[in-house]
Amino acid sequence: MAIILLLSRALQMSTPLILGSIAEVYSEKTGVMNIAIEGVFLIGAWAGFVGAFTTENIVIGFLTALLAGMIVGLVYGFITIILKQHQIVTGVALNILLAALAVYLYRVIFGVRVTPLKIKPLSRLALPLLSDIPVVGEILFNQNVMTYIVLLFVPLAYYVLYKTRIGLIIRSTGANPEAVDAAGIKVEKVRYLTIIVSSGFAALAGSFYTLAFLGMFSQDIIGGRGWIAFAICFLGNWHPVGALLGALAFGLADGLSVFFQTASVKIIPNEFIIALPYILTIAATVARKSFSVPEYLGVPYVKEEN
Repeated sequence: MAIILLLSRALQMSTPLILGSIAEVYSEKTGVMNIAIEGVFLIGAWAGFVGAFTTENIVIGFLTALLAGMIVGLVYGFITIILKQHQIVTGVALNILLAALAVYLYRVIFGVRVTPLKIKPLSRLALPLLSDIPVVGEILFNQNVMTYIVLLFVPLAYYVLYKTRIGLIIRSTGANPEAVDAAGIKVEKVRYLTIIVSSGFAALAGSFYTLAFLGMFSQDIIGGRGWIAFAICFLGNWHPVGALLGALAFGLADGLSVFFQTASVKIIPNEFIIALPYILTIAATVARKSFSVPEYLGVPYVKEEN
């Protein structure tokens, strides 16, 4: 029974990592690294909570998070794509700004709280019949709605990226932007639209922690998981299925950390358990032998004048 609960929790904890890493895959396929993803996760968590708490509607919370992420993507894209500034420097600066901004705006709206405000997060929804399947039913079919949607999002993301004209344009923009430009398609426009949409989805991933897991907001609620989603994009070789597998592995590590922290028997030091997902990130990065990096990743596109 304990192993079933652990795997069920692992799938739950992998949900935002799946969504965030696939969002990063799309962005980087166009040649733009969303280094601001940690800040986007946090602003999504903040905006989602504020939207849901003030309106008492969790759907509006998700929509607010999506909008907030898209606004950040708009700013990040303008600086890095239009102004062609350094993506890493810009992303790090935005992470710092967003971390401070989320806490500041939370205090402006709600004041300094002794105890955190709370909402009722998404509850688990057992799918009829499927949830009755032994073992598998409890793990896969007794999750919240967001987990179901994200799992369905994976094949859709794969199909769009590899089976449609839009996906071909996205992949070509990061691999051969000159060819895209020669075809009459504006490279900057493709990159800009993609970073806006992907930032919106990354913010939705961040809102999972406030709207579908904890039901509250705090300044350390993300705890580096945006960076883990960023790493999963690399470790999954810029592929939606690879991102899914990587996120499930990290979700298992996250689930193990929660399991051991709540277990009555303390065999392993608590500090090690908390650090487990991040240790796995470092180990997996070091162990990876090769990467299929988009050729123009991180390189601003400057059209050559004839």
